[in-house]
Amino acid sequence: MDEITQNTETAAGGSGRRGRGERGAAGRRAARSGSGPGQSLPFITRKIGVYEVLDEEGLQLIERNADTILEEIGIEFRDDEEALDLWAKAGADVRGSRVHFPKGLCRELLKTAPKEFTWHARNPERSVHIGGNATVFAPVYGPPFVRDLDGNRRYATIEDFRNFVKLSYLAPSMHSSGGTVCEPVDIPVNKRHLDMVYSHIKYSDKPFMGSVTAPERAEDTIAMAKLVFGDEFVENNCVTLNLINANSPMVFDGTMLGALKVYARHNQASVVSPFILSGAMSPVTVAGTLTQILAEVLAGAATTQLIRKGAPVLFGTFAASISMQSGAPTFGTPEPSLVSYGAAQLARRLGLPFRTGGSLCGSKVPDAQAAHESANTLNMTLLAGTNFVLHAAGWLEGGLVSSYEKFMIDQDQLGMMQKMAEGVDLSEEGQALSAIREVGPGSHYLGCSHTQAHFQTAFYRSPLADNNSFEQWEIEGQKRVEERANALCRAWLDSYEAPPLDPAVDEALLAFIKDRKDSMPDAFT
Repeated sequence: MDEITQNTETAAGGSGRRGRGERGAAGRRAARSGSGPGQSLPFITRKIGVYEVLDEEGLQLIERNADTILEEIGIEFRDDEEALDLWAKAGADVRGSRVHFPKGLCRELLKTAPKEFTWHARNPERSVHIGGNATVFAPVYGPPFVRDLDGNRRYATIEDFRNFVKLSYLAPSMHSSGGTVCEPVDIPVNKRHLDMVYSHIKYSDKPFMGSVTAPERAEDTIAMAKLVFGDEFVENNCVTLNLINANSPMVFDGTMLGALKVYARHNQASVVSPFILSGAMSPVTVAGTLTQILAEVLAGAATTQLIRKGAPVLFGTFAASISMQSGAPTFGTPEPSLVSYGAAQLARRLGLPFRTGGSLCGSKVPDAQAAHESANTLNMTLLAGTNFVLHAAGWLEGGLVSSYEKFMIDQDQLGMMQKMAEGVDLSEEGQALSAIREVGPGSHYLGCSHTQAHFQTAFYRSPLADNNSFEQWEIEGQKRVEERANALCRAWLDSYEAPPLDPAVDEALLAFIKDRKDSMPDAFT
């Protein structure tokens, strides 16, 4: 199981005069806070510390246990003779499809992987940094269903896919348009990746992710990227991140390995992420789960260096627990947070950028359960020091659904995380002694010059939260946050304008897509 298979109409329409007024007010608030649609904020450079749950003794224990897994139990590489041959030549003990790794081999190979790198966007101003103190947010990934703006839960279409790409482009605190923001089931399985990659290039100029559902689809992603960036640039720079899930426990299948090899050969980044539901795909304990995650990441990530030394790779994990009553995944609970905190520490010791977290929940609608589970996950994500955050906005129903309203609520929270990551301003203005002197004892700060100079940007201003009086809220229609999110989403999509794309590049992309689609019959499995 991976994050694609596990997760396995246009939002339009005006409203009355009050709706336009609400949209205008939200727009004015967003503009004052520098977070209006399309006003993209730079990737986060965290100025706050990380939270760590393991001491040196605990980290060494996990690392020793992971070495035991790699050496004594081994990792399966299924349906990929090339990967097995590479590991045999590297000094591993290959028995059938199972590889046993001498102690330290994977870590030694990973010394050639970059600790940090740039993920380039077609608009250079939108390029982001991966690793170090940087945090990059990307939207939900993989759901086959959407919950649309009319309240329907239905299968996703390519129109939904385009809409989520547009929303990701417009969301100020979203730094990437993501990858499979939903699965467009109205296009044949073997062809939909072409429309998906094209949508990322056409409707956004932020960095995007590539297809991993078959090696040839990864090759198509590379070919399309080269039409945008040029052959030489792609071969020497990262222009796409790609999600490679371990089929936990302790298996990499031929599909994931095939995609990983394509991207590594072309110097593109792989996010090697064990997909863990603790109790089903790993032990029920935090330490046991961390041990398995580390072993799987070491084996998968080191494979990229066998393909091409210096290819970028991320230490990833998707960790959730399960209900021992129903077997359903649960989110926002303490144990997966402890796993992610610990995994982040292990990644830093290994010298690899780290991926985890997002705005995860098991709720079926964007309600209080969705809010508290997502907040628990997102706060952990930032404090763990995560470099790349998938599922940062729009995730609903355990990843089965991409929700328009949830996306809008989540992207608001991402803006708060961006503000939180700035830390404490200790400059002269931040110290505010001039304000304290001006006001003196017993007065207030509302009218002082320091407050007047900073009131527009001093505090994060949510475009969705209602902080007015009960009477004002009643006059304005007693709207819940989901309703306000719905209206704001419609407004964003109504006002969307595509970023410029060179017509010659666009023409070349469309010609490539047509040729590829004409070369094969439709397949729906």
